Amino acid sequence: MMRFDVITIFPPLFDSFVSESIVLRAQKEKRIAIHVHNLRDAANDAHKTVDDRPYGGGAGMLLKIEPIVKT
Repeated sequence: MMRFDVITIFPPLFDSFVSESIVLRAQKEKRIAIHVHNLRDAANDAHKTVDDRPYGGGAGMLLKIEPIVKT
């Protein structure tokens, strides 16, 4: 059996994907297992923050490594 672990901050977006068509059939036949993990569950602060500014400045945000490792 192949196992897929999906780490996301939007787990509900995967509900329809894993419960439809060929993916659902593969799960029922025990060919694949899909586990969706909410990255915010591993955040340490009250606001469940999982991103931070880049160290060198500039535009955009980066994911913190701590929640990823804990997940």
